[in-house]
Amino acid sequence: MGKVYAELDERLTKFIARQPVFFVATAPCLTSDGEGGHVNVSPKGYRDTFAVLDPTTVAYVDLTGSGAETIAHLRQNGRITIMFCSFTSAPKILRIYGTGQVVLPADPGWPQLACHFSAAAGTGTDRGSQRAIIVVRADRIADSCGYAVPVMELTAERDVLTRWSERHSADQLAAYRVQHNTRSIDGLPAIS
Repeated sequence: MGKVYAELDERLTKFIARQPVFFVATAPCLTSDGEGGHVNVSPKGYRDTFAVLDPTTVAYVDLTGSGAETIAHLRQNGRITIMFCSFTSAPKILRIYGTGQVVLPADPGWPQLACHFSAAAGTGTDRGSQRAIIVVRADRIADSCGYAVPVMELTAERDVLTRWSERHSADQLAAYRVQHNTRSIDGLPAIS
């Protein structure tokens, strides 16, 4: 049923490219035992926001949202899992476990990473609210059956976030991030 892979081969990379949504999971460590805090799972969409950089490294554009749990957790401990789930008739779940790094637009590495994403590079559909690129170095890549996942059909990508960000200037988006993305729900620093 399930299999562990040393790297993302061509078949797995094509599977990732076909998925219209993926899920990101992180958790803080608030005690000396590595426990405590709220586990976070975030759905992510928009096809032009995820890239396989090499066989063991992936990245995605992190868009401005109501919270910044992923960024706060990565800054604290780096642990992250990304899950892709097929909703077509061919069932499959793929998880990428690893260590994440937050790259902000002002960071020196941004231009090199942004070229993998048309929106972040300013050459495609502008999502308007790119606040970071999350780079994940995989230490485990595994799939499982996904037999209990329903078969569903994508009718359209939502454009609500894009329309929301288009109504705000860069300064307004920055102010929003200061108000809503400075700390995680557990009080950990996120975007400063």
